[in-house]
Amino acid sequence: MPDFLPFPGTRYRHAADSSSVVAPPYDVIDEEERAQLEAADPHNAVRLILPQAVPPADPYQQAASTLQRWYEQGVLACDPAPAFYTYRMCFTDEAGTDRRAIGVIGALALPHREHEDVFPHEQTLPKARRDRLQLLRATRTNLDPIWCLSLADDLTSAVDGPNAAVATAVDEHGTLHELVPVFEPSRIDAIRAHVADAPLVLADGHHRFETAGTYRGEHPDDPAASKIMTFVVQLDEAMLDVRAIHRLIHRAPTDLRARLAPTLEVESLGPNTEAGVDRLQIAMRNHAALGLVDRDGLALLRLTPAALETVRHTQPPELLGVDAARFDTAIRPMLQGELSYRDDARTVAATVAKGGVDAAVLLRPVTVEQIRAAAFARVRMPAKTTFFWPKPRTGMVFRRFDDENPTSG
Repeated sequence: MPDFLPFPGTRYRHAADSSSVVAPPYDVIDEEERAQLEAADPHNAVRLILPQAVPPADPYQQAASTLQRWYEQGVLACDPAPAFYTYRMCFTDEAGTDRRAIGVIGALALPHREHEDVFPHEQTLPKARRDRLQLLRATRTNLDPIWCLSLADDLTSAVDGPNAAVATAVDEHGTLHELVPVFEPSRIDAIRAHVADAPLVLADGHHRFETAGTYRGEHPDDPAASKIMTFVVQLDEAMLDVRAIHRLIHRAPTDLRARLAPTLEVESLGPNTEAGVDRLQIAMRNHAALGLVDRDGLALLRLTPAALETVRHTQPPELLGVDAARFDTAIRPMLQGELSYRDDARTVAATVAKGGVDAAVLLRPVTVEQIRAAAFARVRMPAKTTFFWPKPRTGMVFRRFDDENPTSG
């Protein structure tokens, strides 16, 4: 069963409001947002997770130097003892309902065999693995937690306690983030026992998880390298808001609709407007379909019976209703250009309207039950299938290997 351990976290030492120094996860930050985060505070964590350096300087070494300098200046300091960190996010979902997601951050021991205690649920992209490995080698620090879903019951009650938050942040979406250290031995033991009670599903951070395994292989005698900072949340509808990740198509053919026609029923739904995008997503849910945004506006994409039969023959049963798998089977082979990924349908549609990309395919979000079924079947969904929202902020707590192993190098 999973071995989940406390660790001495490194945190910003300033006013409890950390809004100006924390950042979103590295893979959702574009160039404009990176510049805004850097301007918000000279110590913003974006300088660590997306470092920049003037050639021939190495950006990863730049991140390591910046981290060490902040540590020496007292901007960052290590907590006096190992702890778990309760993490709360108070947010409003797409339906306008106020909700809370409550989990705990700790150090998860890396399994020695695939699918042992931790079930990956998405495939990965090689470029992202290389980038994160270089950053880990340079900094010897888990700068942001991966996200795992626990199949154990009652984890939420074990991690949510009365202690006051030591750091808070409000992000650009209005979500309140709160970090609460747990030092009490009895609560630490209870959290460890709950997490050890059932396997974990790797929800977010597949690239960093695989990178951590590679780094452990490079440093077999370093105990700190055998663990990874992890945010664990109970696999519960009440705790999760799962959103879709849409496919933006670069260099799409001008006759895209005609090319799709033999495989999909293409039904035009009018011009590309915000209201139209909202109506398209409703139609997608009602008809179990995908959506298209292109130069001609919006369209509903329904797989033909022949295309559905192809999906049945090429995809595991647990993925037949997953739009990312349908896209990979029925649409991706027709495209020559590269893909990029975004989670917000209106933003995706606006990008197409402005000419930022030629077209986009909108997907429906997967359900918690689909995630559960794929996990138990040991089936990986396509890369960039699930977008768990809101995202923990990078910078609320770091895990420095040398704070756990003071004599290691």
